[in-house]
Amino acid sequence: MNLLDSARTDTLAKLLQRNAEQSPHAPGIREKTRGVWQTYDWAAYRDRVRDFALGLAAMGFTRGDKLSVVGDNRPQLYIAQLASQALGGVSVPVYQDSIASELVYVLNHAEAAVIVAEDQEQVDKALSLKDKLPNLRWI
Repeated sequence: MNLLDSARTDTLAKLLQRNAEQSPHAPGIREKTRGVWQTYDWAAYRDRVRDFALGLAAMGFTRGDKLSVVGDNRPQLYIAQLASQALGGVSVPVYQDSIASELVYVLNHAEAAVIVAEDQEQVDKALSLKDKLPNLRWI
């Protein structure tokens, strides 16, 4: 399924699609893990974004919904953000070291429907705040 028409490159998701079509095997994003660089080529990066977007869509994520990411700057969180944008959603990154009251304020102000958490610590933090986040549907 092609979620993106790359004829116009007016969004990051469309730029990703264009790069995957024009240079599928060129490095798209890199991450250092345990001292070793890991590379996702443009096609793999696009495919991960597409798969994540399809998962969000299957869960009911639609245009205008807000997706918050909590964690380090890692490819997985960029994939989540681009997936939400490809569906017409808004990504709301928050600092992983934010205290609970800061998270509640930001997530409520943004009306976040989804939180993508990097690790168990962030999941636990989000779960502890769930009752204070009326718009939250999924963690």
